[in-house]
Amino acid sequence: MHCEKKKIRVLVVDDSALMRKLISNLLAKDPELEVIATAIDGCFALTKVEQLKPDVVTLDVDMPRMDGLTALSEMVSKHRTPVIMLSSLTTRGAALTMQALEKGALDFVCKPTGTAKLPEMAEELVSKIKAAARTNVMALSRPAPSVGQVKKKTLVARPGRGQGRVIAIGASSGGPHALRHLLPRIPSDIDAGIVVVQHMPESFTAMLAHWLNEICDLEVKEAESGDLALPGKVIIAPGSLHMRVKRTPAGCEVLLEGGALVNGHKPSVDVLFQSVATEYGALATGIIMTGMGSDGAHGLGEIMTAGGHTIAQDKESCAVYGMPRVAVERGYANKIVPLFELAPYLSTKVGRIGALEESYA
Repeated sequence: MHCEKKKIRVLVVDDSALMRKLISNLLAKDPELEVIATAIDGCFALTKVEQLKPDVVTLDVDMPRMDGLTALSEMVSKHRTPVIMLSSLTTRGAALTMQALEKGALDFVCKPTGTAKLPEMAEELVSKIKAAARTNVMALSRPAPSVGQVKKKTLVARPGRGQGRVIAIGASSGGPHALRHLLPRIPSDIDAGIVVVQHMPESFTAMLAHWLNEICDLEVKEAESGDLALPGKVIIAPGSLHMRVKRTPAGCEVLLEGGALVNGHKPSVDVLFQSVATEYGALATGIIMTGMGSDGAHGLGEIMTAGGHTIAQDKESCAVYGMPRVAVERGYANKIVPLFELAPYLSTKVGRIGALEESYA
């Protein structure tokens, strides 16, 4: 007897009646999804999560009475429900979305400004809902480091005594939470510049960099062409631009460019990793972290072929074990490391400037 595949049950939460109807209709076109209910605010949403136990919730960030952030905290901590935020492409929307990711939202989709782009949003939302249904909510609900006061930068970015190393990181869904765990734990005197591609729209990457800079000893900034990724510094690719690196006497120079999407993304992890492999070879460390799809797997393979060291985040600590899974299945990861062990592993593997200076003394 043919057994029909169980549909993914979705709760749609939005204070706009039009958006609730449009999103529900768009999701209903996919045979794998079923919209089981809608809610107009966080209070109603929590009641329906309790009663109906949906597989995934799409949650508007900005709502009256109980906003999305307040409802989100309870959905994740109490009900372990995967949540996709719907955000506006504004500075306020970006700030609220960063807070939502901090509180355990898996991912977000930007609402288009006009209805003409709704089908494009629907395609992204459907794929993220399907990934969310398979997600590890526990990986997102582990406490991130407390922000406390803004960290004082303890090291001026400067080249190490070695030949100049680079650490390249690629992430997608679940990435902001993973970066929030990893980067504050990397010592500011690690002997490598760090370059990052996190799949995000352009108005969001600056917010991500600011958010991370406040809790890291490392200096974190959104990339500008000509920036140098030196030890003590993290450069994050801006949304809507690809990022490459160039090895120069002054250090690891960052180059930004437009062009077509690669693997459906701009910035693309593959674009960064391929340039890192070409320019740095055995002096490169590539890390592929949580995310859906396969972007970065091929580039990680190129870093490995060039003699660099390659790392994949392990399945248990990934919110979405997509990008690392593809890299591991293709044999492109020298090492598979849990998120909480990654910073100490990098310190040992890459080395620290202080230790190098002692060895030269």
